[in-house]
Amino acid sequence: MMSAASTIAPARPMSMPPRRIEPTVVEPPTRSDQRPDDSQCMQALARANQVRLARAALKREISAGRRGVTEVITDSPWEVDSMSLSELLCSQRRWGRARSRKLLSSIALSDGKRVGTLTERQRRILVGALEAKLGNRLN
Repeated sequence: MMSAASTIAPARPMSMPPRRIEPTVVEPPTRSDQRPDDSQCMQALARANQVRLARAALKREISAGRRGVTEVITDSPWEVDSMSLSELLCSQRRWGRARSRKLLSSIALSDGKRVGTLTERQRRILVGALEAKLGNRLN
């Protein structure tokens, strides 16, 4: 009896002609009237850095208890407009992904939903659920 390995045809080595590939350097087009620090890319990086720093400060305030997450959801400052609900809820002490996901699924909101896209009704429902969950620990 022949084994399965012996019925397979032997592999033939592929012969490929050697090619020499030379690296080429492509210079980006430059305009004489545009300085590198005024470019759109640098402005976007500066804006992203500004948002990142503002979010970090907000998360520290929430974590330290100087600012309530319900207040942030109600007021919706500019730095949280593009922040996900999960990220905002997880900035509270003792709140992880599981707890925030459980709360959000109970009120039919996705954990990836952005704070800035919440309707007034969704904000009220979320704040109500948070107040019920947190109880007397708010304010």
